[in-house]
This record gives sequence, C-alpha cells and structure tokens, in this order.
Amino acid sequence: MKKWKEKQEELLKVLYAGEDYTLADKLLAELYEKWRPFAQNSGSPLTQKDCMLITYGDALREEGKDPLEVLDHFLKENCPDEITNVHLLPVFPYTSDDGFSVSDYTRIAPEIGTWEEVESLGEHTGIMLDAVINHTSKSHVWFQKCCAGEAPYTDYYIECDPREDYSKVTRPRALPLLTPFDTVQGKKWYWTTFSGDQIDLNFGCPYLLCEIMEVLLLYASRGARFIRLDAIGFAWKKAGTTCMHLEETHALIKLMRLMLQQIYPGTYIITETNVPHLENISYFGAGDEANLVYQFPLPPLVLYTMLSGDTGRLSAWAKSLGDTPLPEGTAFFNFLASHDGIGVRPVDGILDEEEKQLLFRKVKEHGGRISYKENPDKTQSPYELNINYLDAVTSPGETETSVRAARFLASQAIMLSMQGVPGIYYHSLLGSQNWQEGVEESQIPRRINREKLEVSALHAELQREDSLRSRVFRGYLALLRARSGQSAFSPEAGQEILSYGSAVFGLLRKNKTTGQSVLVLINVTEHTVRLPEKAGGKDILHQMEAVERDVLKPWEILWLELQ
Repeated sequence: MKKWKEKQEELLKVLYAGEDYTLADKLLAELYEKWRPFAQNSGSPLTQKDCMLITYGDALREEGKDPLEVLDHFLKENCPDEITNVHLLPVFPYTSDDGFSVSDYTRIAPEIGTWEEVESLGEHTGIMLDAVINHTSKSHVWFQKCCAGEAPYTDYYIECDPREDYSKVTRPRALPLLTPFDTVQGKKWYWTTFSGDQIDLNFGCPYLLCEIMEVLLLYASRGARFIRLDAIGFAWKKAGTTCMHLEETHALIKLMRLMLQQIYPGTYIITETNVPHLENISYFGAGDEANLVYQFPLPPLVLYTMLSGDTGRLSAWAKSLGDTPLPEGTAFFNFLASHDGIGVRPVDGILDEEEKQLLFRKVKEHGGRISYKENPDKTQSPYELNINYLDAVTSPGETETSVRAARFLASQAIMLSMQGVPGIYYHSLLGSQNWQEGVEESQIPRRINREKLEVSALHAELQREDSLRSRVFRGYLALLRARSGQSAFSPEAGQEILSYGSAVFGLLRKNKTTGQSVLVLINVTEHTVRLPEKAGGKDILHQMEAVERDVLKPWEILWLELQ
C-alpha cells in the first residue's frame, strides 16, 4: 500500500502544487476507497494467441438486432478461436467524428447496444474500450454546465485568450485551435485541438482528473481487458510549448496505470500517439506507463514495401528497433489499417521525399485521398493517406481476385510475423475495398475506410469461394490459426532481421523460454524469387510438413519452424 501511495504522491507533485495537490490527493484517496471493494486478481498475460480485431460497435448490421449482438454472433459463428480480442471503437453517445466526440462516457449508445451486450462479447473475447479523454463533445453535460457557469465545471475545460501566441502548438488538423462559445459570462474561447465539437479537457483541474479516473475504472469493471487512451499525447497544455509529450502527460498516464493496477491489475493500457519512433516509445516510461504502444511506422513502411517491391527500408527500420529495447512486460501493438488513415509523419527520416511521393501518387491512383495538417508557419503538409489498405496495396483495376488476395495477405503476414500484438481492422479481415460513396456523401476523407456492412450481404459474399472477400477472410484465418500455435510468435519472443535480398522480407523469431524458432520469409513481388540459400524446416502454414525450399512464388508466405 505504502509503496504505490508514495508513487502516486510523486506523480501528483508533477501535476499539481499547493491546494490543487492537496485536493487531488484527497479526491484520489476517496476514489480508491470507493472502488477498493471491487478489486480483482491479476489477469492473463499476453501470448501468441492474442490478436485484436479493430471494429466499430455497429460495423455489422442486421435488421431488428442490436449491432453489438450481431457482431458477437458473427465472431462466434465464423472465427471463434482465431479472434481473441476485440477493440470496440467508441461505443458511447457522440455528436461527430464517427464516435470520437463523446457526449456521455458512461452509457453505450442505444443504437449500438447495451453494457450487457459488451459484457456478453467479453465472455469469449478480450475487450478493448476507447477512452477518448483528450476532449468531450460540446454537448457533454460537463461542457453545458461549464458554459452555464457552474463550478467546478468551469475548470474542466481550457479557456483561452485568442490574442495569445499559440504558434508552437502542434496541430494535427488544418482547423482552428480555438473556438468561441456563448456562456453566461459572454463569449469565451476554448481549446479545440481536433474540431469545434471536440472541446479539450483540462487535466490541471483535480476534479476533472478524478472524473476521468472513475471513467477508466468503470470501463475495467465492465470487462475491458484493454483501455486505449486516444490522442493522449495532447492531454496536457502548457503555454510556450508544443503541448505534446510533456512531462505532465507522462505523469498523467502513469497515474492512470497506477490506479488501475490497484483495482483491476489485469487491465492493459495502450497509448495512441501517432508520432516518430523515439517519441512514441517514450510512452512505455520505465515499464510503468503504457503496456502497449502503437507501431505507427509499420503501416506506411509495409505499404511502401509492397508498392515498390523492395524490402530495404522496412528491413533497415525493423533492424533499428533493436537499438531501443523495450522495458520488460511491454509490447508493440502492430497494425496496418485502422479507422484513421495511414499516418505519414512516422516515416519522417525513414523514407525520403521521393519515396513519400511514390506513396502519394499510388494512393491517388488507387482511389485514395491525402489529408493535410497545418504547420506553425501556416503552411500545410501531408498528414495521412485516406484509403482502404487492400486497395492501397493492390490495384483496384486488377480483376484476378486470387492475385489481389495473395498480395494483400503477404502484407498482412509481415505485420503478423513481427514482434508484438497484431491489430486487424475489420475491413482488412473481411477483404473490403474503398467506400467512395461515404466520402462523397460526407466530404470526410476517412470515411473511405469506415463502411458499415449488412451481415446478410457479407455472408453471401463470404460463401462465394472465388470472391475477394472470401479469399481474404479464409486466408487471414489460416494465418491466425498457424500463428497462435507457435510460441516463437509470442510478444516476449525476440526477432532478428535477416537479409534475403530486396524482394524478400526475412526475419527469425525465437522464444528463449520454449526454445522454438520460426523463420519468416515473405516474397513482396510478383516474380518468383530464388533464395540465396536453401531454407528448411516444418511448414507451419501447411500441416507442419517438413520442406526444403530455394525459391518463393509471387507473394508467397513461408513460416518454417526450425529444428
């Protein structure tokens, strides 16, 4: 008890001083006593069986049923063993940004389902819930009370003077940083990092801190094995700084982790910080901050690899990860596609300008869009690529579904092979393509990869064995089944990047505890490739047959257990 209390006091002193420190310490003590009767034992460790399906709660729809019920049934019926965890993108009442402008943290949106349906899903899969805690919707009751002049809600948000200099502040979107609102005290300007409907929270207010702490405990009590801290790098604001990655932000996350460890120690925290590698891994702290961080350079690097047919940049970057060993008990969250676009900034210093231009050109050719951010000097630069990952990797004009599926699955196998926990966007698992109608109707580029699917039509496509959906879905499940049985793919297992020529991505995964090693070879080109040396072992993708290979077919994936 004393040790964690001392740690909590140290962190609070980073955030507050004087009366604010005393108040925060008192409020957290009361919160702990309130929740202590619900404390649980530790949860299960992460293994090679863990993968994460990233999906909206209403991604699958069927008339007369709650979408969460439909999702639960689909997973039980079609992939009960392969999908072991589900990231439910915000399932709470919201007013904009497809769920990321939350108007009530404590309820499930009635058009999506109920808390009971979340818990039912959690009976057979681990659940990740989104904590969208950098901001709330302007319709949230806290902001309504703030504008009405009610204490302490007037301190829950960040009132600003538009005459001040905010030029150093990191801007993720080309939208105003400050937004005016009418209050009982007249017009006031509030900090709005992402949009005028997303009002940034003020963690400098101890009451707000404890409100958010209770939200996190609520999510854990409802069965969240993972809690994702959305846009958390922006959480603390300090005049004269970029307001990104501040010491206070790291202390805030450590405080959240500390509280969860006391009540729900089986809960994993994952931070979403779309920034270059060294800034990103700083969120591991000394093993006392995030349990997992997103591997943001991976999506654009794999895309570049598949479009260029050259593994050089990807292999060099992956090899460099060994220069910054992760704290014990932490892991990367590897992903290629998500509800957002493919971030460009994480490959600054990895891809040169010409290589980035290849990505921009191909994305446009394949039906995608480029989104821009505003720089301090008021210029704009590419921020993310908005495109479905299957269409990004393969040409939508290619009519041969077997070719498109093979090429796409080769890209996914790279992600599945690397050290960490894999995250699979639902449109990647289901072989979806660009949703142009969604972009045209909404004028929101990210909608290109956010289509909601009617489950009856989805089933019909999956039952056609020659359809693109069916080929991708069946191929993906086969990869997951093979991966889950190999301890060499555990997040704890090491990886060594191997050189097999520019056309082949090669790495060795080795679990020191079990002694198992798996050799990974993936051809990223449309050509048959001769290996520089023969590779032999048990082919774990094909009934564990012993093979010896000196060539790889186009887009071939080879996972060999070494003897």
